[in-house]
Amino acid sequence: MPTSDHYLDHLLSLPKLYGSGASPDGKWIAWVWAGIGATMDVYAAPTDGSTPPICLTQGYQRQDSWLVSWSQDSQAVVVAQDHDGDERARLFCVDLTQPGVMQPLTEESPQYYLRGGQLHPNGRWLVYAANFDTATGQEIEPSYVYRHDLQTSERVALARPLKACYYAPSLNAQGTHILYNRKDLHPAGYPLWMVDIEGQQDREILNVGDDMKVTGSWLADGRRVLVMAETQTHFKVGIWDETNAVRWLIDDPNRNIDNAYVPHGSDQAVIVEIKDARVKASLLHVETGEETHLPELSGNLLPVAPVSGDEWIGEFYSSQQPRDIVRFSVANPQPESFISLTRVWEKTSVRAEQLVAAEDFRWKSVDGLLIQGWLYRPNAEAKGTIVYVHGGPTWHSENNLNYQIQYFVSQGFNVLDPNYRGSTGFSRAFQEAIKEDGWGGREQEDIRTGIEALIAAGIAKSGKVGITGTSYGGYSSWCGITRFAPEILAASAPICGMTNLVVDYQTTRPDLRPYSEEMIGGSPDQVPERYHKASPINYVSNIKGRLLIVQGLQDPNVTPTNVQVVKEKLDQSGIEHQILAFDDEGHGIGRPKNQKTLCLRLSEFFSEAFEA
Repeated sequence: MPTSDHYLDHLLSLPKLYGSGASPDGKWIAWVWAGIGATMDVYAAPTDGSTPPICLTQGYQRQDSWLVSWSQDSQAVVVAQDHDGDERARLFCVDLTQPGVMQPLTEESPQYYLRGGQLHPNGRWLVYAANFDTATGQEIEPSYVYRHDLQTSERVALARPLKACYYAPSLNAQGTHILYNRKDLHPAGYPLWMVDIEGQQDREILNVGDDMKVTGSWLADGRRVLVMAETQTHFKVGIWDETNAVRWLIDDPNRNIDNAYVPHGSDQAVIVEIKDARVKASLLHVETGEETHLPELSGNLLPVAPVSGDEWIGEFYSSQQPRDIVRFSVANPQPESFISLTRVWEKTSVRAEQLVAAEDFRWKSVDGLLIQGWLYRPNAEAKGTIVYVHGGPTWHSENNLNYQIQYFVSQGFNVLDPNYRGSTGFSRAFQEAIKEDGWGGREQEDIRTGIEALIAAGIAKSGKVGITGTSYGGYSSWCGITRFAPEILAASAPICGMTNLVVDYQTTRPDLRPYSEEMIGGSPDQVPERYHKASPINYVSNIKGRLLIVQGLQDPNVTPTNVQVVKEKLDQSGIEHQILAFDDEGHGIGRPKNQKTLCLRLSEFFSEAFEA
């Protein structure tokens, strides 16, 4: 197992792929790569694999860029760029024939949050959501659906939701109507709405319960919508039409459907089912209801779009396979026959055999609930164990390549990546279970019992266990160090983690507040005792282990105020701690130079804690 900083450099330069999208004509695929350069950049490649990828954004202004959408003529992409992770995005258009030429579509450094961004077929209008009121020129709580005229700069609010909600509006191919979601009725709800391009008719088209969620994906005709709707036990999938009728195609409580979408112009929908944190994808013919299930593979295969005959492009990945975009045959989807469109292995000197495979590890929590996690182990005897907690919490850790985890293992640590209750990837009941206690409840006991299970199995040793994670993983790291005994947890390194949930609610982005209300059971005014009980800041006097606080100073999600208030409490209680802050990072530490600093510091921090 390699152990040098040189290996870390290779890991950090390993391409990390995010957010792929196929062009409407199916001839191109675009994605975001991080790790190759100093910034995240948007790349594109032809789906026939004839030429290598091209970098479209080329580190423009030394800021991260990400893919938003394709133009209807498949000749250009819309990309977004913020400033050092502050999420105040500006949109640009980049033509495939002019890589690096960023044509501004919206203003620089906006004082609002912009979501989505699609060019109308007429090439003149841009559709997006923004929590901004053009009438007053002020940032507001809810996000309106806007039609932005690129010639005159006029912005017309087509829809005005009443409350804050995170959504990206979706324009149909014909440019006549837009799908979007609201949270006006309940913080847990997500009914589907539709507005026409003139803003004349804005209406709710599907509500399966005020506290239930619905998502939609346009069919090729621009009049019907593939919908995925929540029930008390599962998600079901159907077709909504202009008569407001829904023809349900999949309604099975035994299936854990995580996503459903129709690629541009296709008559087949992609159904993404997650079972035990593993992808099980299928293709569903929207007219006949016939479903073709893809076989289980050693890695995860996620279909993106059809290209020719029975051939599709998709994302393929595992803990030993960097996320790749491949061309595959539905009739014979075997990895050895995949054609890599990114040519990812040509971009790195790291080999698959140098990467550690994820092992399935399971244990029972305090109430008997079965919990799953991914265990990574070095070849030699471990010098300690790091619990790496995923964010969300409405998310799940997959059999996926994580550079931090791989580096920790190379340094001689075991790593446990737990899928605690509240995680997706198992069942709706498992996901909803976190709401019974609210944040800071039994999901933290799931993590503690995981550590105890490792100790009981002889994998971990008492007093030689640390915890880290970003966002909710950072919050869980705070919970652990303020709750667990030192023989269970010796050290904690929360990254961008909430400390005072009231302060976090008050200072976070407006569209995140409904999520806190959904998960905790209300606002701080409605359930103050829950916010107090779940806030780690109120228990810092219990800390016995070592503490390293990591924060991005541009973070609009878990703001630096979380660190400011907890530092005061730590100082008052005489609790020793260290702070590692990054001026040019937002919610999470993403730039390669900062990732290297963080990895080296974490490895040193946990090594010292375990040797004490």
